[in-house]
Amino acid sequence: MGNISKLPLVQLQGVSKVFGKNSSELIALNNINLTINDTEFIALCGPSGSGKSTLLNIIAGIDLSTSGMVYLLGNLINTISDEKVSKLRAENIGFIFQFFNLLPVLSVFDNVYYPLMLNGMSKRQAKDQVMDIIENVGLIKHYKRVPNELSGGQQQRVAIARALVKQPKIVIADEPTGNLDTKTGQEIIDLLLAMNQKNKTSFIISTHSESLKNQALRVVEIQDGKINNETV
Repeated sequence: MGNISKLPLVQLQGVSKVFGKNSSELIALNNINLTINDTEFIALCGPSGSGKSTLLNIIAGIDLSTSGMVYLLGNLINTISDEKVSKLRAENIGFIFQFFNLLPVLSVFDNVYYPLMLNGMSKRQAKDQVMDIIENVGLIKHYKRVPNELSGGQQQRVAIARALVKQPKIVIADEPTGNLDTKTGQEIIDLLLAMNQKNKTSFIISTHSESLKNQALRVVEIQDGKINNETV
């Protein structure tokens, strides 16, 4: 059993993704090799259209590669059922988006509780877990408010709490500071780094932010669907 815990969280081997066919063919990813281990904090950088979002979708099993092998927690997701991929994703991956994607009619508490509800946990069971993560992101005084009563930075904190509440092994974040001003963006970067250290959760974050790139523990640069540089 000892070796199982040492498996990479994610491993991509020779992964390519092609959209369309023949004359309209678009190679979004071209022979990507990438390994993500426990407790990493990775900035995925590159110009718009370079393949960052496609790569995140393939890591999460939202989209399948055209060729190559994608392992998620030791499972070759190209070959297992959609149901099993969905279960792996629901139990082990949290998501943070540029535009928050909060449910506008739900309170902060209920937005954060939502993924636990989807995983079958009652609100009574989940209460302490939800309130703990809301406190960790600095919103304990606002847990009854709805999203439009919060600032952009506060809404992103709710989104971070929602991603972390189920204690995932990996969080995938797509431009999490892209919709925020510089000061608020830096506060969010600091919070993500703190959560990485506190919870030992691995983060892979697509970003144009130079600040996030400079503070990341590992930087993966992608251009024209290929990893062209990596720094640790």
